[in-house]
Amino acid sequence: MSKILIRGAKVLGGEPQDVLIDGETIAEVGAGLGAEGAEVVEADGKVLLPGLVDLHTHLREPGREDSETVLTGTRAAASGGYTAVFAMANTFPVADTAGVVEQVWRLGREHGYCDVQPIGAVTVGLEGRKLAELGAMHESAAGVTVFSDDGKCVDDAVIMRRALEYVKAFGGVVAQHAQEPRLTEGAQMNEGVVSAELGLGGWPAVAEESIIARDVLLAEHVGSRVHICHLSTAGSVEIVRWAKSRGIDVTAEVTPHHLLLTDEMVRTYNPVYKVNPPLRTERDVHALREALADGTIDIVATDHAPHPHEDKDCEWAAAAMGMVGLETALSVVQATMVDTGLLDWAGVADRMSLAPARIGRATGHGRPVSAGEPANLTLVDTAYRGQVDPAGFASRSRNTPYEGRELPGRVTHTWLRGKATLVDGKLT
Repeated sequence: MSKILIRGAKVLGGEPQDVLIDGETIAEVGAGLGAEGAEVVEADGKVLLPGLVDLHTHLREPGREDSETVLTGTRAAASGGYTAVFAMANTFPVADTAGVVEQVWRLGREHGYCDVQPIGAVTVGLEGRKLAELGAMHESAAGVTVFSDDGKCVDDAVIMRRALEYVKAFGGVVAQHAQEPRLTEGAQMNEGVVSAELGLGGWPAVAEESIIARDVLLAEHVGSRVHICHLSTAGSVEIVRWAKSRGIDVTAEVTPHHLLLTDEMVRTYNPVYKVNPPLRTERDVHALREALADGTIDIVATDHAPHPHEDKDCEWAAAAMGMVGLETALSVVQATMVDTGLLDWAGVADRMSLAPARIGRATGHGRPVSAGEPANLTLVDTAYRGQVDPAGFASRSRNTPYEGRELPGRVTHTWLRGKATLVDGKLT
């Protein structure tokens, strides 16, 4: 079994320590460690975190391999410091059966850059009419615990209630894409001053908030778990905060782009800024940051949504919604949360590793950096500053809103169960 000695790393941003990996496990953490024959990685004060976990990734395979595959998506994940990702169900065919989720799960195991945990669809074909094979997907080799129709809202209250009741039996969770469809017909961007000035169809905050309010009440009634995908408004924050104060079992995520970008970017008419839910106002951005800091929002999830060039290089109304995010997520979180003093690195480890692993039941991930734990780790050069160049992305798609923007931090190493997937910023 190989040994790796990470020398002088700031574990969770603390004082420099040495970390010895022996095989798939962390053998020892302390000062002045030695190990004969071990490969030595000089950390030089870089921050060592548990491997990141993304609860919301689109890998597109099967069906849209022109935009991403499990291989390219997991390579992008490793480049961004992730050791596990949860793959959304809106593929072609939809991941609504045991067969499809097992296919995605096995592809992840074969490629080996990070663990891939499929998310099962809530309804057949994402059509919102009939529950999918939730039990069969859970009992499959993929062991699905998270279910979502992401990309579409489970807007039928009866269907949503039945889904919450069903997953309660095995401790699963329904992850809701909160978007009241009737309130967003023809919507192109956030409803507000900018949409009025640009003459683009408005996407009101209440379309998100009304679904969240309904679903936390349903979760309370059923006694089940509900997770809110890509929460984006100040009003949504207040609803989740209220629900948690009542003891409702609700968790929520925010994307990096909703922590940084606002609807003012839409004035460029560049479709790279078109996303679902839309970029909101400066007030919303600050509310989201504060909620992530105080724990109202539990996690950061990328909503990595790759699209081929032709789906974005067109007029705004015809463009696809979504942004790639796996390779820039940690840098955006450093810029918006750490460098602003809202979170320390231990907080980042919680929001981007420990909490998402706990919500998704990702065994072996989101564990402390301590002896006896799996060696799922990422090393970050927090002093680095550089411009984002999508030409160097491992993802098959390049639809990033950060091209040319200077962001802090760079992942230099990623280890999955003691095996290096990224070394000195290059994939192995």
